[in-house]
Amino acid sequence: MPFSSLTAHAPRMLGVLRIVSATIFFAHGTQKILGFPASDTAPAVLSLPWIAGLMELVGGAMLILGFMTRPVAFLLSGLMAVAYWMAHAPRSPFPVLNGGDAAILYCFVFLYLVFAGPGAFSLDRANGRES
Repeated sequence: MPFSSLTAHAPRMLGVLRIVSATIFFAHGTQKILGFPASDTAPAVLSLPWIAGLMELVGGAMLILGFMTRPVAFLLSGLMAVAYWMAHAPRSPFPVLNGGDAAILYCFVFLYLVFAGPGAFSLDRANGRES
């Protein structure tokens, strides 16, 4: 089967990428804000980690549903860029050593969604906001 025949499946796979990455991202928010799964520490209310957790929780849910995908993905991409440079980069210039590889990956997956849109299986598409 030639690779060009896979192009027809691109919108569905984009939707799968959005849903899977947002679900894993959402879990970071549930841990920080809802305490599930349980963690040793919880961020103080209104601290930067708590605000990030709230963005992970609400923004992750919105991306799972594909609701307002482009603006939400833009905000979350920026959140991950800030998280990398504030929390990870000062530890080491190497992402594999500073623990920031996930932040970088989320940053660029979400940035891709800004340009590519939600793909299939989204409320944006169902409501006619995306073709």
